[in-house]
Amino acid sequence: MLAAGARVSHHLRECDSHFPFGLTSGLTSSAVLLFPPMWPRNPTSNFPSISHCCSLRRRVSFFCSIVPSTSSGEIPVLSDCFGSREDDREISVAGGIVALGKFDALHVGHRELAIQASTVGSPFLLSFVGIAEVLGWEPRAPVVAQCDRKRVLSSWAPYCRNSAPSEYQIQFSSVRYLSPREFVEKLSKELGVCGVVAGESYRFGYKAAGDAAELVKLCEEYGIGAYIIKSVMDRNQKVVNSANSKERGQVSSTRVRYALSIGDMKYVSELLGRRHRLILMAKGLEGFSNSNSRVSAPRSCLLNLAPKEGLYNKCFVCTTDESLIPCHVVIDSTHVHVEMDDIGTSHIVGMQDYISVEFGDEGV
Repeated sequence: MLAAGARVSHHLRECDSHFPFGLTSGLTSSAVLLFPPMWPRNPTSNFPSISHCCSLRRRVSFFCSIVPSTSSGEIPVLSDCFGSREDDREISVAGGIVALGKFDALHVGHRELAIQASTVGSPFLLSFVGIAEVLGWEPRAPVVAQCDRKRVLSSWAPYCRNSAPSEYQIQFSSVRYLSPREFVEKLSKELGVCGVVAGESYRFGYKAAGDAAELVKLCEEYGIGAYIIKSVMDRNQKVVNSANSKERGQVSSTRVRYALSIGDMKYVSELLGRRHRLILMAKGLEGFSNSNSRVSAPRSCLLNLAPKEGLYNKCFVCTTDESLIPCHVVIDSTHVHVEMDDIGTSHIVGMQDYISVEFGDEGV
């Protein structure tokens, strides 16, 4: 019965033949609990006692140093370990509740994982980076710019009991060959987490050998709480071109990319639970120009995935203080052109290191 709940998502079924270490799809989770949570319970509370949970096993905090951040909001990238140091102070996820996955788009399914984690303790996202480099894949633009991820996670705070989830990224090369048991042992003994949240299609371990059912079993052995929750389904049920027969219509990073590729920004917003924000470097690149009310930037300025070429109305330029300047955007094969409705506002944009453009629900 448990194995039946651990389906492989569209995105990862395509990848599992190449992945030595399985990941969650970009589409897991809803408020429906598939497998009973394996939490030691405090009889006087409706929620697990975190101190009780963590006292059941030996906890070892594990820290390491990382390369200093080069921009505000940069996420610590962990290499060969499960800890981080940021702003000269040690940070650990020991005692926290981690959502497991490959959080490319940070869509509503990912948000649901964070919501479930927050009902139990301090929520964290635990994801893997460097996959393309390790597996020799051609790099592709992320859906969310690296420098914008902290802002997106902060926007989840109202859904997560006013606690914005933190994100810790682990180098894929450091866990690539771990068996399912070895991975859970890492979570328990080195990372020191109290619990995990994953979707029903979660796959993990070398060659994606472990499924959601095995995750629950192993977590129980190591004294870690485990929630497995249903996929958030795409209400639009739009067809995404795929050779994968396991595509069941769940919200996914694949669907977000598809919606961007056809310029359907309303669809994109529904999948993300927010407007898509495009980030452009505003300085130091050849071909960038800034006139009285128009900014033109070469596509080499883009830090994340742009929608389909065309004209987009009802967009907004976001200033550093999150003020919104109405604009419309033209994307062609070489440039992104941002024309602001208010003459003379481009000097505000010109003072920024990055230009952030949010797309309304009107597509091409």
